[in-house]
Amino acid sequence: MANVHGRFTRFRGGIHIAERMEDSRVEVVIDASSINTGNNTRDAHLRSADFLDVDNFPEIHFISNRFTWRSGPKWTIQGPLTMHGVSRSVTLDTTYLGAVNGGYEQELRCAALATAELHREDYTLNWRNMLARGIAVVGPTVKLELDIQAMYRNHATPTPPE
Repeated sequence: MANVHGRFTRFRGGIHIAERMEDSRVEVVIDASSINTGNNTRDAHLRSADFLDVDNFPEIHFISNRFTWRSGPKWTIQGPLTMHGVSRSVTLDTTYLGAVNGGYEQELRCAALATAELHREDYTLNWRNMLARGIAVVGPTVKLELDIQAMYRNHATPTPPE
């Protein structure tokens, strides 16, 4: 009946910008247990076997395999998202927001906004089973909104995600 907003508070990742943007890549690893919706009871349920099952699947992992320019600052980033032991291809509709030189220690920072919609059943999250038990808590989809800010580090050799 209402949208519930949450966020993951522990994650690590990296962005490699190639000479040709199409050859760039993104990798993110999320600690699934760090889900926070502002309600401890709901968060505990989201961590349970009904949803994320963090005891058996502690991480959510995305690695891009394709960057495609659409127009202006708009890009599509595709790659497998592994969650709940299942990998599915995901398309992130991405808008590059720009870069600034400055801030802390005068590093170069860039920002992007990406969105996607996931279908719960694609990841074996059986929301219909909960509805059958009389728990009217979720719908069939989850909307992802990723508000990303990254710092540029110049390395002679690529470094793994932190």
